[in-house]
Amino acid sequence: MRVIFAGTPEFSVPALEALIAAGHEVVAVYTQPDRQAGRGRKTRPGPVKLCAEKHGLIIEQPVSLKNEAARMQEFSADIMVVVAYGIILPDEILRIPKHGCLNIHASLLPRWRGAAPIQRAIEAGDTESGITIMQMDAGLDTGDILATYPVNIEPSETGESLHDRLATTGATAITEVLANLDHYQKNAVPQQPELSCYAKKISTGEANIDWTENCQVLEHRIRAFNPWPGSQTWYKGSKLRIWHAICDEASRQSEPGVILSADKSGIRVACGKGVLQILTLQRPGGKPLSSIDFLNGMKLETGIKLETASDG
Repeated sequence: MRVIFAGTPEFSVPALEALIAAGHEVVAVYTQPDRQAGRGRKTRPGPVKLCAEKHGLIIEQPVSLKNEAARMQEFSADIMVVVAYGIILPDEILRIPKHGCLNIHASLLPRWRGAAPIQRAIEAGDTESGITIMQMDAGLDTGDILATYPVNIEPSETGESLHDRLATTGATAITEVLANLDHYQKNAVPQQPELSCYAKKISTGEANIDWTENCQVLEHRIRAFNPWPGSQTWYKGSKLRIWHAICDEASRQSEPGVILSADKSGIRVACGKGVLQILTLQRPGGKPLSSIDFLNGMKLETGIKLETASDG
């Protein structure tokens, strides 16, 4: 099958590799323009571009697809596969491939439509996520569902671990669907909009820990935002990044944000409800450490209130 592939980040790479391995003819790869990254702000290609270069594929990097219809028609594609591309597909683009455009979406639609389904599922305390193969239409993740592949969310799941598992699942899913595309398209199921919810884009400001919240909410959010944007608080003006913590429903015994203990038994902080036990954290310029190793190099005084960004 002649395939146009559209994707940009690391999440998209396993699907591209799987399509190539399955024997499909990837006639073009659309990916976002190279961007500046790192401390030197050097322009760097994205993961999908690097993968496409490795396989000697045609690479297209338009800023927008508004004027791309004529070029795309030249590829005479049977199907277009879109996964985390990051650029909106106009209606005329959706109609170009013989069998339309399929999206690999990292949730069980219609739950968590939008930009950040992986993190929002963990943040909400969901116990299940998955991959949806969707026939794209003009709406935002509103197309008919061709197939779903459920994945359990483990109690210790992080944004990174779920990202990696769903990327692999998505690669399996798209190859299975394309192998029997006519069947899946004939049996596509419309979404139920009343069951939908939106996974809004994550902002860096969400990394700031609000200690007045329930410890369970904070535990979920810390896992969801690991590795990006992370979770942070301030101790005497010094930023601390929290990478792993668990909720203890015990009575907090103090106002939110106050350090209840910081010793061999662990670092415990009062929340709006319950107590958060911090297991892994990081100081500026350092690396993530267990709470015990951290306290060997930096003392935290009990009774001190951890600050939010606005306090600091």
